[in-house]
Amino acid sequence: MMYYGAKELAESFRTVRGNTIKAAEDIPESQYGYQAAPETRTVEKMLTHIALSHRFSHQFHVVERRSNFEGMDFPKLFAEFQAQEAKPRTKAEIIALLKENGELWATTLEGLSDQFLSEVVSMPPGATPASKTRFEMLLSVKEHEMHHRSQIMLIERMLGIVPHLTREAQQRMQQMQNQQAQKNA
Repeated sequence: MMYYGAKELAESFRTVRGNTIKAAEDIPESQYGYQAAPETRTVEKMLTHIALSHRFSHQFHVVERRSNFEGMDFPKLFAEFQAQEAKPRTKAEIIALLKENGELWATTLEGLSDQFLSEVVSMPPGATPASKTRFEMLLSVKEHEMHHRSQIMLIERMLGIVPHLTREAQQRMQQMQNQQAQKNA
Protein backbone atom coordinates (compact mmCIF):
# COMPACT_ATOMS: atom_id res chain seq x y z
CA MET A 1 0.00 0.00 0.00
CA MET A 2 1.24 3.45 -0.88
CA TYR A 3 0.91 6.08 1.85
CA TYR A 4 0.65 8.84 -0.72
CA GLY A 5 -1.48 7.60 -3.54
CA ALA A 6 -3.87 8.83 -6.17
CA LYS A 7 -6.29 10.50 -3.75
CA GLU A 8 -3.51 12.45 -2.03
CA LEU A 9 -1.88 13.33 -5.34
CA ALA A 10 -5.17 14.71 -6.65
CA GLU A 11 -5.87 16.66 -3.47
CA SER A 12 -2.41 18.21 -3.35
CA PHE A 13 -2.72 19.15 -7.01
CA ARG A 14 -6.09 20.82 -6.28
CA THR A 15 -4.44 22.84 -3.50
CA VAL A 16 -1.64 23.99 -5.79
CA ARG A 17 -4.05 24.83 -8.62
CA GLY A 18 -6.32 26.71 -6.21
CA ASN A 19 -3.39 28.88 -5.15
CA THR A 20 -2.46 29.48 -8.79
CA ILE A 21 -6.03 30.59 -9.53
CA LYS A 22 -5.99 33.00 -6.58
CA ALA A 23 -2.75 34.54 -7.87
CA ALA A 24 -4.24 34.81 -11.37
CA GLU A 25 -7.30 36.53 -9.92
CA ASP A 26 -5.18 39.01 -7.93
CA ILE A 27 -3.30 40.31 -10.97
CA PRO A 28 -5.28 42.96 -12.87
CA GLU A 29 -6.03 42.08 -16.47
CA SER A 30 -4.22 45.27 -17.48
CA GLN A 31 -1.02 43.61 -16.19
CA TYR A 32 -1.47 40.29 -18.03
CA GLY A 33 0.86 41.59 -20.75
CA TYR A 34 3.60 42.24 -18.18
CA GLN A 35 6.91 40.53 -18.95
CA ALA A 36 9.47 40.41 -16.14
CA ALA A 37 12.47 40.18 -18.49
CA PRO A 38 13.14 39.83 -22.20
CA GLU A 39 12.61 36.33 -23.58
CA THR A 40 10.32 35.31 -20.72
CA ARG A 41 6.60 34.65 -20.88
CA THR A 42 4.10 37.37 -20.11
CA VAL A 43 1.74 36.82 -17.18
CA GLU A 44 -0.93 35.75 -19.69
CA LYS A 45 1.33 33.21 -21.39
CA MET A 46 2.75 31.83 -18.14
CA LEU A 47 -0.72 31.25 -16.71
CA THR A 48 -1.82 29.69 -20.00
CA HIS A 49 1.28 27.47 -19.92
CA ILE A 50 0.37 26.36 -16.41
CA ALA A 51 -3.24 25.67 -17.42
CA LEU A 52 -2.15 23.46 -20.32
CA SER A 53 1.00 21.86 -18.91
CA HIS A 54 -0.63 18.63 -17.73
CA ARG A 55 -1.43 17.64 -21.33
CA PHE A 56 1.89 15.91 -22.01
CA SER A 57 1.54 13.71 -18.93
CA HIS A 58 -2.08 12.98 -19.73
CA GLN A 59 -1.19 11.93 -23.28
CA PHE A 60 1.88 9.93 -22.22
CA HIS A 61 0.49 8.12 -19.17
CA VAL A 62 -3.27 8.00 -19.54
CA VAL A 63 -4.04 8.05 -23.26
CA GLU A 64 -1.06 6.14 -24.65
CA ARG A 65 0.03 4.47 -21.40
CA ARG A 66 3.61 4.45 -22.61
CA SER A 67 6.35 2.62 -20.77
CA ASN A 68 9.14 4.47 -22.60
CA PHE A 69 9.83 7.45 -24.88
CA GLU A 70 10.66 5.46 -28.02
CA GLY A 71 9.10 6.89 -31.16
CA MET A 72 7.87 10.12 -29.59
CA ASP A 73 7.92 13.03 -32.00
CA PHE A 74 8.96 15.74 -29.54
CA PRO A 75 9.31 18.56 -32.10
CA LYS A 76 5.75 17.94 -33.35
CA LEU A 77 4.39 17.61 -29.82
CA PHE A 78 6.03 20.82 -28.58
CA ALA A 79 4.93 22.72 -31.69
CA GLU A 80 1.33 21.70 -30.93
CA PHE A 81 1.69 22.80 -27.30
CA GLN A 82 3.26 26.11 -28.29
CA ALA A 83 0.44 26.77 -30.75
CA GLN A 84 -2.12 26.19 -27.99
CA GLU A 85 -0.23 28.48 -25.60
CA ALA A 86 0.13 31.20 -28.25
CA LYS A 87 -3.61 31.74 -28.65
CA PRO A 88 -4.58 35.09 -27.10
CA ARG A 89 -6.82 34.75 -24.05
CA THR A 90 -8.50 37.16 -21.67
CA LYS A 91 -8.04 36.97 -17.92
CA ALA A 92 -11.49 35.37 -17.57
CA GLU A 93 -10.66 32.78 -20.23
CA ILE A 94 -7.36 31.92 -18.55
CA ILE A 95 -8.96 31.56 -15.13
CA ALA A 96 -11.69 29.36 -16.62
CA LEU A 97 -9.00 27.26 -18.33
CA LEU A 98 -7.07 26.92 -15.07
CA LYS A 99 -10.22 25.81 -13.25
CA GLU A 100 -11.51 23.41 -15.91
CA ASN A 101 -8.19 21.77 -16.79
CA GLY A 102 -7.16 21.65 -13.15
CA GLU A 103 -10.27 19.76 -12.12
CA LEU A 104 -10.05 17.44 -15.13
CA TRP A 105 -6.46 16.57 -14.22
CA ALA A 106 -7.24 16.14 -10.52
CA THR A 107 -10.17 13.86 -11.35
CA THR A 108 -7.91 11.83 -13.64
CA LEU A 109 -5.31 11.50 -10.88
CA GLU A 110 -7.94 10.37 -8.35
CA GLY A 111 -8.92 7.50 -10.58
CA LEU A 112 -5.46 5.97 -10.87
CA SER A 113 -4.63 2.76 -9.04
CA ASP A 114 -1.62 2.15 -6.81
CA GLN A 115 -0.54 -0.50 -9.33
CA PHE A 116 -0.62 2.05 -12.16
CA LEU A 117 1.27 4.63 -10.09
CA SER A 118 3.99 2.08 -9.26
CA GLU A 119 4.62 1.08 -12.90
CA VAL A 120 8.14 1.86 -14.09
CA VAL A 121 8.79 3.99 -17.17
CA SER A 122 12.13 3.87 -19.00
CA MET A 123 13.65 7.30 -19.54
CA PRO A 124 15.29 8.35 -22.81
CA PRO A 125 18.86 7.09 -23.38
CA GLY A 126 21.37 8.99 -21.27
CA ALA A 127 18.79 10.27 -18.77
CA THR A 128 19.49 9.93 -15.08
CA PRO A 129 17.89 8.02 -13.53
CA ALA A 130 17.30 5.47 -16.27
CA SER A 131 13.73 4.87 -15.08
CA LYS A 132 11.04 6.44 -12.91
CA THR A 133 7.70 5.36 -11.55
CA ARG A 134 4.58 6.85 -13.05
CA PHE A 135 3.90 8.34 -9.61
CA GLU A 136 7.13 10.34 -9.71
CA MET A 137 6.45 11.48 -13.26
CA LEU A 138 2.87 12.49 -12.47
CA LEU A 139 4.00 14.33 -9.34
CA SER A 140 6.21 16.45 -11.59
CA VAL A 141 3.09 18.14 -13.05
CA LYS A 142 2.43 19.68 -9.63
CA GLU A 143 6.12 20.53 -9.17
CA HIS A 144 6.18 22.21 -12.58
CA GLU A 145 3.17 24.32 -11.66
CA MET A 146 4.72 25.32 -8.33
CA HIS A 147 7.88 26.40 -10.17
CA HIS A 148 5.91 28.71 -12.45
CA ARG A 149 3.61 29.92 -9.68
CA SER A 150 6.65 31.09 -7.74
CA GLN A 151 7.52 33.18 -10.79
CA ILE A 152 3.96 34.55 -10.83
CA MET A 153 4.24 35.43 -7.13
CA LEU A 154 7.52 37.27 -7.75
CA ILE A 155 5.83 39.15 -10.60
CA GLU A 156 3.01 40.05 -8.19
CA ARG A 157 5.64 41.62 -5.91
CA MET A 158 7.14 43.49 -8.86
CA LEU A 159 3.66 44.84 -9.64
CA GLY A 160 3.12 45.94 -6.04
CA ILE A 161 0.72 43.12 -5.16
CA VAL A 162 1.16 41.23 -1.90
CA PRO A 163 0.58 37.55 -2.80
CA HIS A 164 -2.49 35.97 -1.23
CA LEU A 165 -0.45 33.37 0.69
CA THR A 166 1.52 36.18 2.34
CA ARG A 167 -1.67 38.13 3.12
CA GLU A 168 -3.23 35.03 4.67
CA ALA A 169 -0.11 34.35 6.77
CA GLN A 170 -0.10 37.97 7.94
CA GLN A 171 -3.78 37.71 8.93
CA ARG A 172 -3.14 34.50 10.91
CA MET A 173 -0.19 36.13 12.67
CA GLN A 174 -2.30 39.19 13.53
CA GLN A 175 -5.06 36.97 14.94
CA MET A 176 -2.55 35.08 17.10
CA GLN A 177 -1.09 38.37 18.36
CA ASN A 178 -4.58 39.68 19.14
CA GLN A 179 -5.44 36.48 21.03
CA GLN A 180 -2.21 36.67 23.01
CA ALA A 181 -2.86 40.32 23.83
CA GLN A 182 -6.37 39.45 25.08
CA LYS A 183 -4.97 36.69 27.32
CA ASN A 184 -2.38 39.08 28.74
CA ALA A 185 -4.92 41.84 29.38
